[in-house]
Amino acid sequence: MAKQVTTLFLEDWLKSISGCSSAFNSANSSPSSARAIIQAWAELRDSLQHQSFHSQHLQSLKTLINSQTSLHVADPQAKLVLSILSSPKLSLPHESYPLFLRLLYIWVKKSTRPSSVLIDSAVEVIAHFFLTQFDHSKSPILFSEGLLLLGFLSSAPLSSESSKTVSLGLISRLLEKRYRLIGSFQDIIPNVLAGIGYALSSSVSVHYSRILNSLLGIWGKEGGPPGSLSHGLMILHLMEWVTSSSINSRSVEKLNVFSHDTLETLKASSVPFAVVMAAAGVLRTLNKSAVNGAGLDIVSRLRISLEDRIEFVARDLISIQRGFTESGNNLTDNLCLECVALALARSGPVSSRAPFFMCLAFALLTGNFPLRALYAKLIEPLHGGSAGLRLSEVKEHLDGVLFKEAGAITAVFCSQYVSVDEESQVVVENLIWDYCNYIYLEHRQVALVLRGKEEELLVDMEKIAESAFLMVVVFALAVTKHKLNSKFNQETQVDVSVRILVSFSCLEYFRRIRLPEYMDTIRGVVARVQDNNSACVSFVESMPAYIDLTNGPDFAFLRKMEYIWSKDEVQTARILFYLRVIPTCIERLPTPVFRKVVAPTMFLYLGHPNGKVARASHSMFVSFISSGKDANEDEQVSLKGQLVFYYMERSLLGYPGITPFEGMASGVSALVRHLPAGSPAIFYCIHSLAAKANRLVKKDLTQQADMWKNWQGESEPCKKILDLLLRLISIVDIQVLPDLMKLFAQLVVELPQDGQNMVLNELYSQVAESDDVTRKPTLVSWVQSLSYLCFQGVTSRKQKSEENVAYAQTIDPSTHTGINARL
Repeated sequence: MAKQVTTLFLEDWLKSISGCSSAFNSANSSPSSARAIIQAWAELRDSLQHQSFHSQHLQSLKTLINSQTSLHVADPQAKLVLSILSSPKLSLPHESYPLFLRLLYIWVKKSTRPSSVLIDSAVEVIAHFFLTQFDHSKSPILFSEGLLLLGFLSSAPLSSESSKTVSLGLISRLLEKRYRLIGSFQDIIPNVLAGIGYALSSSVSVHYSRILNSLLGIWGKEGGPPGSLSHGLMILHLMEWVTSSSINSRSVEKLNVFSHDTLETLKASSVPFAVVMAAAGVLRTLNKSAVNGAGLDIVSRLRISLEDRIEFVARDLISIQRGFTESGNNLTDNLCLECVALALARSGPVSSRAPFFMCLAFALLTGNFPLRALYAKLIEPLHGGSAGLRLSEVKEHLDGVLFKEAGAITAVFCSQYVSVDEESQVVVENLIWDYCNYIYLEHRQVALVLRGKEEELLVDMEKIAESAFLMVVVFALAVTKHKLNSKFNQETQVDVSVRILVSFSCLEYFRRIRLPEYMDTIRGVVARVQDNNSACVSFVESMPAYIDLTNGPDFAFLRKMEYIWSKDEVQTARILFYLRVIPTCIERLPTPVFRKVVAPTMFLYLGHPNGKVARASHSMFVSFISSGKDANEDEQVSLKGQLVFYYMERSLLGYPGITPFEGMASGVSALVRHLPAGSPAIFYCIHSLAAKANRLVKKDLTQQADMWKNWQGESEPCKKILDLLLRLISIVDIQVLPDLMKLFAQLVVELPQDGQNMVLNELYSQVAESDDVTRKPTLVSWVQSLSYLCFQGVTSRKQKSEENVAYAQTIDPSTHTGINARL
């Protein structure tokens, strides 16, 4: 890690790795040209020569600073700056001091071998200035630039031991007495921390503990900065950088001193978030560094002690007195939770500990995916509250480091799950499953309120929810791998499986991509549910009740809003999940439960305008009709017969238009195959289809004269119904077949000649290819009779078709040329 920083300014690295905004960039203006830089140095030499400093000289300073990323300051130029600063005759403007200190910092930072004499002189000049002239109430920027320069001088290889000691002592005094300057100006924090980092990596360790204590304690003092997640990340990676320097020294003695001083300081600090992040920064380096010999023992002890410090903070966060709800509303607790989560995610491998696991869960549900808080802010004004959710708040969270680290935090969270105690596992499982249900209930309202009004806000909210869904899926997979084995009893496995299925149903709306983890989890839990009667019933009964589906959520605060169940996309996605999963366990579902819970919802969603949803409802009907015998066979057969009547009515009412033909056709085929032979429900089905076809034929005859020329072309609704009836001829039982033949013949003789020829062609082909020796003789005779009737063109076919069918049995249609197809 140190190698990555050697070519950069430490403060800039801290800004970038902690996710700070570009507002912290060191250079706010465009770089100056080489000519302008040369001229600027000339102006400064002129000011020293004439012992006067004017506005053009200040502008020259700014010209140089604007090019600091490419600027190199040589020893003669550094000597010029020191001469200007130490000149008693020059009256410098206050705003020039930070710029002069920045030039010295660039000099000593970028020079390969700066003059050690000049470094000692710089330390002397700066120390004199800060001890005698510095007014701490005027310039936080000067304070930060001084700390940054002194910090680097304290660690510079060519600095003398005495200069390092002076620099460290001055840094310690400035931090302890003038820390309030940091709180008054947040932008200086990266510079202050970088200066502290340089100081902590100094080979002179006499002030190490005092400076580290100041680093940790700044955020806990009155007047200090309030503390934020970005500050915490700066502390983490600053300590990573410092620790890397200590370990790379290969000195066991130095490592031992570093370990002792660091731990003692962490134990004494009263600022939890800073302690956690500092400990994580050290851990991060320990986990990546190779240490041998005596150093290995030191590192091992240090690693355990650092985890103990993080656990101490974690235990306090999950104490009984706080609870989940309160910790979600307390800003200090929130920051600590977030820091613990990021610390564990960035520190590398850590041991599994229940407090870690619990804190990760709380952080994910309140920090990474703060949907509870966002929904509350959004819905509160609708109930008359004054608060509100701004789009900028949601975008800020999406752009924040916590949301971007959600994947890494989830990975640590799931890895911790396997090894913690079962009690903690169950507590967190319940938190996750309850969270899913809450998101479903709240997002229904939010989506209905925002849809068509504040689409951008809704889209951004759903980005957070979609990531929360991914977290739930990964966690659920970890749960199934751990608990769905012989180690746990069947009751536990069944309970876990049902809870996962219900949770997935709640978040199904946010499943935008096909995930292997999702499919693996579904396969695992469905296998447990479909083998257990009580689990099957429990899952099915978790489906929202019919009255809730049609009435919608509580809109007492929006009485003017009309609720339309088919436009509730969140609810529709959840019901679609049930429609897909219930068929897998239909064999275990008692008939009364299907009648009471499933049937009303199935029939409601048969009329859903989304074809995918409607087809799933038809598939549900097919599954039930095709299911095996219930314990009470008579009750099941009776219910199947009853459902057919309403199924046909509901399906044909929406056809064409809403009802997908493929779904209805599968339902009809299933019922004629699986209901008892001669069932009144089958007769009703055949008559309903014939009546619908008859109405559609009459309608199509008046609107589309050319539609009957090609059976294989684009099928109109009436042709699809006729095709379905044609297919049923081969599968209905013998008791129903005569009725079907009569109804079908009545339909065909009403068709125009092209239509008759087309249907007869299909009939001839179907009968000719049939190997059913029971019904084929009857069908052959019937097709011959029907073809004769069509050829004769009988006028009042509708009234006379029944007697003509009987009469036509003796007629040989093979002598007529009006039919193209032959047996």
